[in-house]
Amino acid sequence: MQTEAQLNQQFSIKGQLQFTEEVEGFVMAEISNQYANARISTYAAQVISFLPKNTTEDVLFLSDKVVYKGGKAIRGGVPICWPWFGDDTSGFGRPSHGFVRNQPWLVLASAALSDGRTSITLGLSDSESSRTVWPYKFKLELEVIVGQTLEVKLTTKNVGNKAFSISQALHTYFNISDVDNVSISGLDSKNYLDKLEGFNSKPQSGDVTLTGETDRIYQQAPTSVFLKDTGFNRTINIKSSGSKTTVIWNPWSTSVTKIADLDDSSFRKFVCVETANAADDMVTIQAENEHTITAKYEIV
Repeated sequence: MQTEAQLNQQFSIKGQLQFTEEVEGFVMAEISNQYANARISTYAAQVISFLPKNTTEDVLFLSDKVVYKGGKAIRGGVPICWPWFGDDTSGFGRPSHGFVRNQPWLVLASAALSDGRTSITLGLSDSESSRTVWPYKFKLELEVIVGQTLEVKLTTKNVGNKAFSISQALHTYFNISDVDNVSISGLDSKNYLDKLEGFNSKPQSGDVTLTGETDRIYQQAPTSVFLKDTGFNRTINIKSSGSKTTVIWNPWSTSVTKIADLDDSSFRKFVCVETANAADDMVTIQAENEHTITAKYEIV
């Protein structure tokens, strides 16, 4: 694992990027430039905060009961679900949402871009341990670009000699004023699979509002959806590429009590709007090829 000192020596950028140690050896990349402040955990390659300079409320939600512990996912921010999304159906007892969101990644590069934005790239490769649960050779790279927008690019490289198929998601937790104040537009007339009703297919009519537990996979989703929050008086444009799926999730009071690292009332303070390849939107990557999924978040 790269230490705070090693990372600062090799990748810090004066006035823009430095690394600090949180707890239990968890190292954070702290970015502050003319546009925004952001935090990225090198464990799980997870953005956990994005605060544009002209705002007072973070774009991302992070649980008050977040646990920083090896082998456990960080509750909030932008977790990476890969190489499968959702529950594992293999019968081998593998963890839900894959195995890359609960292990350390390596910082590969950082840069101060000419327009004032800041980028950092983290990577993860297959190992003896990963091949016991998923027998393929791969390289993952996550590039995070912090400016007026937050851009997150996940690239999967197949470095083996046989094709593999993946499902994946940038499982973004958005910070909201209250669940009663938000709506999501851009999905009108799209069909979604309702996980709470046996993945039955249903049509969306109008904007999405949250009135109870919600777990939906929207298919053939547009490249842009909007999260409107009247309490924070802001609208977030969520742009995506490399995917045809948008997932919306909120556990509501019915399921939040089953999640140990969330307060019982925290379901009112976040909604997940996820850029994904899920359900029928699987990605097959041939040997020596790659695929990139991108999400860009902007307050408009």
